[in-house]
Amino acid sequence: MDVLALLKSASLLVPEESATENDVTVDDVWEYLAHDEWEVALGLLEELGDVRPLPAVFWASMAAAAEELCLGRSAAWCHWREGETRDGVIRADLTLRAPSDGGRRSPVPGAGVLRPMWDIGHRTPTGEPAYAVAHLWVEGFPALEPGGRAPVRLAPLTPELWRHLCPGQVITLHETRPVGGTAVLLEVMLPE
Repeated sequence: MDVLALLKSASLLVPEESATENDVTVDDVWEYLAHDEWEVALGLLEELGDVRPLPAVFWASMAAAAEELCLGRSAAWCHWREGETRDGVIRADLTLRAPSDGGRRSPVPGAGVLRPMWDIGHRTPTGEPAYAVAHLWVEGFPALEPGGRAPVRLAPLTPELWRHLCPGQVITLHETRPVGGTAVLLEVMLPE
């Protein structure tokens, strides 16, 4: 694939009036593309993708360009965002239990690798928690240290189980039977 063509096609999907907090616009992207600064253009397009929802094809083009540039984390992020356009967005403020309180002893990988179970309020017929599984992406960090706190994004394996949730609710993370962390939901936007 041609990286330049992928980035150009993605940039054409960004509305002209879109601008980041730092006043980056699609014109800035085109300037970097004109000078073959593809990695910078990709980063700016990722930022513009946070301004307003963009279609799955935008994120697919971005992921393909990142893969061609051998930018693994960017490619994973763009694939993640492509999935969010289909399955919705769930963001939360996660606090992990400290190792001294029985929490994990190693960092949580940040790029959507971990698929923990979550207690989101469902119960089995006997009253036990019926856990739901979701991939976890740590925003802004390569990993979340034991006992740490960070905003996260969740990608449920079964999105329809999560429809009843709303911002402000508290859900719990489980990697084993004891609670591994608690998360306060910040944003829940699931498809109809």
